[in-house]
Amino acid sequence: MRKIPIYSHPAAGWPALVASTRKLMDYKSFLRGSLSVLQSNQPDGGFDCPGCAWPDHKSHKTLDVCETGIKVLASETMSVKADAQFFARHTVTELQGWSGYELEHSGRLSEPMRYDAKQDKYLPIAWDDAYQIIADELNKLASPDEALFYTSGRVTNEPAFLYQLFVRCYGTNNLPDCSNMCHEPTSVMLGKQLGVGKATVMLEDFEQAKLIIMFGQNPATNHPRMLEMLAHAHKQGCKIISVNPMREQGLSAFRNPQKPSHMAAGQSDAMVDDVVQIQIGGDAALLTGLAKWLIDNNKIDERFIAEHTSGYEPLQQWLDQQTWADIELGCGIEQAQIVALAKQVAASPKTICTWGMGITQHVQGDDNVAMITNLLLLMGMIGVDGAGASPVRGHSNVQGDRTMGVHERPKQELLDSLERVFEREMPREDGFDVVGGAKALIEGKLKAFVSMGGNYAVAAPDMSAIQQALTTTQLNVFVGTKLNGTMLYPGANNIILPCISRTEKIITKKGEQFATTEDSMCQVSRSQGNLKPISKDIKSEVQIIADLAAYVLGDSDIPWQAMSQDFDIIRDYVAQAIDGFEDFNHRVREADRGFHLYHPARHRVWNTDSGKAQFEVPKYPITFVARQMAEASEDLQAEIDHSLDENAAANDLQKVWQLTSVRSHDQFNTMIFGHQDRYRQTERRDVLFMHPDEISRLGWQKGDKVTISRQDSHEKMRTLGPLVLTEMDIAANAVAAYYPECNDLFDLDTHAPSSHIPAYKSSTVIVERVSTEQVSQDSVAKGHAVSA
Repeated sequence: MRKIPIYSHPAAGWPALVASTRKLMDYKSFLRGSLSVLQSNQPDGGFDCPGCAWPDHKSHKTLDVCETGIKVLASETMSVKADAQFFARHTVTELQGWSGYELEHSGRLSEPMRYDAKQDKYLPIAWDDAYQIIADELNKLASPDEALFYTSGRVTNEPAFLYQLFVRCYGTNNLPDCSNMCHEPTSVMLGKQLGVGKATVMLEDFEQAKLIIMFGQNPATNHPRMLEMLAHAHKQGCKIISVNPMREQGLSAFRNPQKPSHMAAGQSDAMVDDVVQIQIGGDAALLTGLAKWLIDNNKIDERFIAEHTSGYEPLQQWLDQQTWADIELGCGIEQAQIVALAKQVAASPKTICTWGMGITQHVQGDDNVAMITNLLLLMGMIGVDGAGASPVRGHSNVQGDRTMGVHERPKQELLDSLERVFEREMPREDGFDVVGGAKALIEGKLKAFVSMGGNYAVAAPDMSAIQQALTTTQLNVFVGTKLNGTMLYPGANNIILPCISRTEKIITKKGEQFATTEDSMCQVSRSQGNLKPISKDIKSEVQIIADLAAYVLGDSDIPWQAMSQDFDIIRDYVAQAIDGFEDFNHRVREADRGFHLYHPARHRVWNTDSGKAQFEVPKYPITFVARQMAEASEDLQAEIDHSLDENAAANDLQKVWQLTSVRSHDQFNTMIFGHQDRYRQTERRDVLFMHPDEISRLGWQKGDKVTISRQDSHEKMRTLGPLVLTEMDIAANAVAAYYPECNDLFDLDTHAPSSHIPAYKSSTVIVERVSTEQVSQDSVAKGHAVSA
């Protein structure tokens, strides 16, 4: 086995501090950004960092922020403006050619803009004129259902509640949000199995856990504040297992920047005891093996199952039908290793299963979450201190937005409650989610697109098709802080409305206002920016929504403007309309860190159809991915046998692989801070990661140019490249490329059946080495990937 170049330092530590400082300088936000860092995640006037949804420590700390968070804050607090002068210098056609990195660094949006087709430029527009155009176009539509209202998870609770209320008063449930592309299987399956689609654990449970199994996560890059809790749990004697096709170097050890002994003496904490390096898409198969062994060896909690669950017998029958040969084929792990892990599960009195998008973003993503929940139910690990389900979400308030009612498939109880409180009918038909909305845009069924934050087209599959579809609409509206790729494909009317960021003060006639967020573990807390807004011509999201409601809906007995001036009024309405928020204003002020929302399953109360926790049998065979690859290999071999030049070298043949998309250490979702991926030892984004043993077996070399191709659900071949072949400790038959650059490889019809989550993390592809005659060294620009 060839030695793999690895990052030899612990996670965080001095490299994180250096990288964070450089990014503050890079964004020209050293002073503003540093002030924000000091207030990030602090009680009594601090704001919730938008960098992730990991819970805040309840103890007072001088600093509670990570490298990723500082980079996000640097982006939000940059002093450079994307104002009228910026847009006067650049046409939209020119900006379409900019990379994500270049757009990210273009500056803060600082005044409302409207696209002018004759000049191919954005021009300034007065707020009232912008509102009037939006109202005229929305009220022209044949039906409110011809408009799509998207939401980013960085929107706080108060504007989220107001936004869904405005959209429903307008007449539609077309309210997709970014959770459709990240943790939708979590919401759907936990809701079905436990009664609430949220984590059953609190942060304190990690201090009591004896076994933590992390599925499909890379905390060192995506939520670094989790590292401190993992290191603490490990020091308390908790075993930590990472289940991941990639051996992430950032999980080897952790050097805590807040510990002088770590920074001065070079100490670090160990974290992960073992890595189970499954093949991509093998999670359900591995979990099947664990469940099968536990049942066969009478290691389950029979009393809990009898008292609190339903559906055990069908699951047991299904498990009996699964062979160990299929389990091994499905996950790429030998039976002995699976049994060894099962024995650790059996021996643990308190187990937490935690997961990220490596679990959810699959065609079989619903099954993956169902099997994690099945495992916890088999062991009676729901409703026990130190144990439970812990999905880790990325956006800092994506969970809160859903709680506030931003949902395309709302529960009827929510609509009943809104009708009771606001004394008006609410639309009852389900709306479009991200996938359905994108398809409707492409098919010309939608005439207006409104985005409350986010980067819809770039984040979704079929990026180019969605961007083209946006040019055919009558209206596109973007509320945001930064320019992004979705804003650059204008329809008949394209308007940008700049808003105040999470780090900035919101001051109204009623004084300084604060908002609230809900983290991944159901804790609701205050968030209050501390900086002067970057421009006098930007407004709070709440104010923008209230103004839109006034223009679009006309006279109303809902006090939109009063709510925009006093967020307490919004929270009083939330208290009346949303379960769990009774006495909202008092409770969120009462404690430094707010309050925890009641979670019935944590108390073994099951708000499910059966009235009990529900076992679920997977819908897909556990060999689903292996079969896909085998079928693709057979088709490819037949094609090669038919057309192969007898003089062609065998090592230049195409090969079938399973592709996963990954984020670098220098990005946050579609925000590209830079090209460095410190833990993966690369400084470019146009790469394809592959195990060095696989590279050698093919007779290829690190640095070779390759293309990756995928046949979509409509039998259309999609190709990305050329990319630079790069080494990574990744499972056999697996390759990885960066998101969002690879999004055009994925189509909108390849998704999980119930949650409709796109399959970003598991797609069968063909990898082909590109000869020097096909592409010159200069044809691949650093930091870019080319799709065809």
